Parts: sequence; C-alpha cells; structure tokens
Amino acid sequence: MYGLLDRDIKYIIKALEQHYEIEKAIIFGSRAMGNYKKGSDVDIAIIGENVNRSIIYNLEDCLNEVYPLPYFFDIIQYNKITNENLINHIDSQGKIIYTKK
Repeated sequence: MYGLLDRDIKYIIKALEQHYEIEKAIIFGSRAMGNYKKGSDVDIAIIGENVNRSIIYNLEDCLNEVYPLPYFFDIIQYNKITNENLINHIDSQGKIIYTKK
C-alpha cells in the first residue's frame, strides 16, 4: 500500500496514535497517486483542531529518526496550508491512512 510495507504502516499509525490531538492523517503526493519511485518521501497531512507545530516536529522526529523506517517523512498541518493547489491536491488525490477512533 502506497509503496510502504505493512510493518512500516504499523509504525506510522503507532506514531500517530501517540497524539490524541490528531483526528486524521492523509498521505498525499506521489505515494498516494502511485507514481512514487524508490527513495520517494512520504508526505502526510495532519488534521486535528489542537494539532500544533510541536506535535508535527515530534512526529517528524519519531518517523525520521526513532523508528527504523527507510523513508523520509514530510509532515504538514492541513489547517495551516495556504496554497490552494496543494489543498485541492490533498482533497482530491490524498488517501486517509489514519482516523482517530
């Protein structure tokens, strides 16, 4: 799925679940569209009313440094995006990878 191993998706979800503020996470970009290449980064938009930059930094650190994942993660706060084209891309092409239970 998205060019990621099931084991790696479990690590991503584990990292997301550590933050109760996160309501939803959406993979976008080449991974969501299926045109990724070896070494393509993993773009994730985070949705949550109380998500802040500290949570984003923590997620990036966890996924890029702590967990044994062979990808680079680019995490963004959905509600802080100002580029309309990016918002439209995420809304139309993005794939939900996590929804808070």
